[in-house]
Amino acid sequence: MAPKKATTAKAAKPKKATSGRAATTASAANRRAARDQDVPPGTPSSQPPAPSEPVDPREPLPPKADQRGPDPLSPTGRAAGASAASVAQTGPYLTTAQGARLYDSDHSLKAGARGPVLIQDHHLREKITHFDHERIPERVVHARGAAAHGVFTGYGTAAKVTRAAFLAKGVETPVFVRFSTVLGSRGSADSVRDTRGFATKFYTSEGTFDLVGNNIPVFFIQDAVKFPDIIHAGKPHPDREIPQAQSAHDTFWDFVSLHTEATHHTLWNMSDRGIPRSYRMMEGFGVHTFRLVNGKGASTLVKFHWKPRLGVHSLVWEEAQITAGMDPDFHRRDLADAIEAGAFPQWELGIQTFPDTPDQTFEGIDLLDPTKIVPEELAAVQPIGLMTLNANPQNYFAETEQVAFHPGHLVPGIDVTDDPLLAGRLFSYLDTQISRLGGPNFGQIPVNRPHAPVNDMLRDGMHQTAVHTGVAPYRPNSLDGGCPFLAGADTAAFVEVPVELPAAQKERAAPESFDDHFGQPRQFWLSMTPVEREHIVAAYTFELSKCSEQTIRERVLAVLANVDSELCAQVAAGLGLPAPAATEPLARVEPSPALSQIGGTWPLDGRVVGIVAGPDSDVKGVAAARKAVLAAGMTPLVIAPTGGALGTGKASVAVQRTFATARSTEFDALLLAGAPGPAADADGARDAKSGRGKGGRSKVARRPAADPRLLLLVSETFRHAKAIGGWDGAAALLDEAGVPTDAAGIVDAANPASATKSLAALLAEHRVWDRFPAA
Repeated sequence: MAPKKATTAKAAKPKKATSGRAATTASAANRRAARDQDVPPGTPSSQPPAPSEPVDPREPLPPKADQRGPDPLSPTGRAAGASAASVAQTGPYLTTAQGARLYDSDHSLKAGARGPVLIQDHHLREKITHFDHERIPERVVHARGAAAHGVFTGYGTAAKVTRAAFLAKGVETPVFVRFSTVLGSRGSADSVRDTRGFATKFYTSEGTFDLVGNNIPVFFIQDAVKFPDIIHAGKPHPDREIPQAQSAHDTFWDFVSLHTEATHHTLWNMSDRGIPRSYRMMEGFGVHTFRLVNGKGASTLVKFHWKPRLGVHSLVWEEAQITAGMDPDFHRRDLADAIEAGAFPQWELGIQTFPDTPDQTFEGIDLLDPTKIVPEELAAVQPIGLMTLNANPQNYFAETEQVAFHPGHLVPGIDVTDDPLLAGRLFSYLDTQISRLGGPNFGQIPVNRPHAPVNDMLRDGMHQTAVHTGVAPYRPNSLDGGCPFLAGADTAAFVEVPVELPAAQKERAAPESFDDHFGQPRQFWLSMTPVEREHIVAAYTFELSKCSEQTIRERVLAVLANVDSELCAQVAAGLGLPAPAATEPLARVEPSPALSQIGGTWPLDGRVVGIVAGPDSDVKGVAAARKAVLAAGMTPLVIAPTGGALGTGKASVAVQRTFATARSTEFDALLLAGAPGPAADADGARDAKSGRGKGGRSKVARRPAADPRLLLLVSETFRHAKAIGGWDGAAALLDEAGVPTDAAGIVDAANPASATKSLAALLAEHRVWDRFPAA
């Protein structure tokens, strides 16, 4: 057999060897041709230089005849042009990083089975070294994120204000979007109260454009020089490294009560906006004012908005707290599951437009102040394109973790303004990527690579993967044929808008227009419905109750007094403190209904409906309910005493959750197929949620007819103002859970189809808002 193996091995090689010899032969022929043309070795360029600087644009010169770069292969050895799915792991055998096949990866190379490990074990060292460096430094902020691929289609409605090619009518541009929390580490929970990042990378034909925003349209500070301060204040205390991913502590409230410019953002964060229901139901904002330029060179000031097709919805606070323990990955799971199920999230990109006047103000609002908004009633949001997220990443680290955004990644037709916070971000984002991703070549990581030609003359540096040719990475040059050439405005060059600057002295100051810190927070408060105001009061009360220092609580109340006396009085009452009087006149402002999340109806795509059933439930009815939920574009999850299936044969229905694993926070609504009795594991210490551990029976007057965990599930769902429907005796379960069958949002139907239809109508409003008591 040995000769056959040898013969086979030899037979597998000729193709590669022949290819290499052919390349060598061709190179030799080129060298002979060069000698025939009397070109001596050492000539730096593949073509003779012109007497003067070349001015006619042309492609880069080819390499010299004696030069050849590495074969165009993927990082794992696949040829260029292979499908995206096949350029990661390649081949059936475990190999070293250099492709040598391994016969053992369970044992170190030792001097005898019990002897010391030998330093010559190159596989051990490679495997451990790579593992040691498997993690990169996490982001200082926005460390915990989730992402998705998608496509953006321009409407063409922005043509009057910008020449950006990707906004033209019908142009489709690939995008990669990363959502994130701000304060927490990578290991924190998704459902914490925090600002969310909403960063979009557009791979346009003119270069990469990054729109790096948040789900809140204003920021805590007006100048980037204070960014380290607000983040240091919001992060865990440096002595104990607690609390994680929270603003409910002394250092945060100490800072924002002393820097009252933070009041507007803080109020948004204490509202329901601080705890989104889903990334799919989250608004996005560019925060800053940008400048758009059209084909004639005329400029317009704009603010960017992302409007979710599903509407803007949130969790309630208790729901968020339970979720953090039950499923800390709640938001990333929701996004990935929705995409996998085909419920592709969509957002319209819109702009508010303002004249580009020398003072850069609109209706008395300073457009350079990042703590201010322009109410939509004053400047409507004009839709300019639609984004659809339609694919999940293949690898979290390679894509979601390594994606690098930068507000300075701009394209022709989009420019920045003099917003002092934006100016600092233009430096900080680039600087942090260099540190976090190991050098200046982070743009060469696949997820960061532009989809447009790149000829930047930037060379070398750590992790350089491009094998550059030519000898003249400078300009002007003649040795590389003058390439690369400068483009003009007529060839889609990025040209900064020429803005005339007023005569001014150099100083560290802010304009007087930045001084109003309470007018817009008051407008936000007055724009909220009674239910939303109750949630804001509860959030302030909870957060300030976590502060140890009485002085800080009193200082925050003094700030709230200048926003609204009722808001201040309600929070003060919750803290057991007197409400201070305002120290300046309350602003006279008009409410902005667009700021409220409540009102209107929305699509149901991807909503999660729990269908509760037991062994005695009508399986056909459960199947019918499941089918109706799917037909409405929602996701049904069947909840039963145990896993497996309900029923037998073709009529059986698969079970996705059990009484032990289901919790109200996972579902947007419930359907009850009757009133299932207790499961076998409802007693004893196996599941504390059953409330029937040792000694439990003496506290219960009678054994409940329903499983105790279903009573918890139903009561929580009701308490969180979610719709509940049922049939076939479900009223008995509602009654035992203490839920009035005549309450708002409770449907006692004759059959599954009727229950599902009524439930869908209620879900379109997100919650049964009438169920919340409001002062």
